[in-house]
Amino acid sequence: MNRVVGVETGPGEARVHWYEAKKAWAVLALGHGAGGGVEARDLQALAAALTADGATVALVEQPWRVAGKKVAPAPKTLDEGWRGVWPELRRPGLPVIAGGRSAGARVACRTATELGARAVLALSFPLHPPGRPEKSRQEELLGTGVDTLVVQGGNDPFGKPEEFPDGDVGLVEVPYADHGFKVPKKAGLSEEQVLAVITGGVRKWMGGLR
Repeated sequence: MNRVVGVETGPGEARVHWYEAKKAWAVLALGHGAGGGVEARDLQALAAALTADGATVALVEQPWRVAGKKVAPAPKTLDEGWRGVWPELRRPGLPVIAGGRSAGARVACRTATELGARAVLALSFPLHPPGRPEKSRQEELLGTGVDTLVVQGGNDPFGKPEEFPDGDVGLVEVPYADHGFKVPKKAGLSEEQVLAVITGGVRKWMGGLR
């Protein structure tokens, strides 16, 4: 990590954790989920891998996390915090690929067209609450208006890969993984191998955006 920048937004101060690439061609902005922060393994792995490919990565810490709260606010408030950070994400003057994990992925999807995102990366997109497939959020995913990639665990209770709609949304499956990309021991996959599936899929997709 190169630097951390505090940004005042409507819901309070957010933080942008910058991982800067040399001769960057884009900024990949990633928000965290409702149950964790920017220290999530997949976010950290992407920050390390993609800077080597020429993408500057910005991990966005929402105001509720900065304030030390345990429970995420309503989606409307999350969107407001993301909008408030956007000028900082645009500061390098590069295309911004919006993304995040779980709740952060939903924020990126909902605001992509409005904010002018180049594309959307949705990690562990919560397609529906566990056990409630009728409560689908697929309209958020299909309504981004830009190139979109989903990276989803094969055993995610919030939506398995086969539940996602066919169409223009790309999909990378992480075999046997749950919502946090954890896999059972019987799967025979190490944490390094799981992260390699995630970073490899995202790198390939981003290569096609250049």
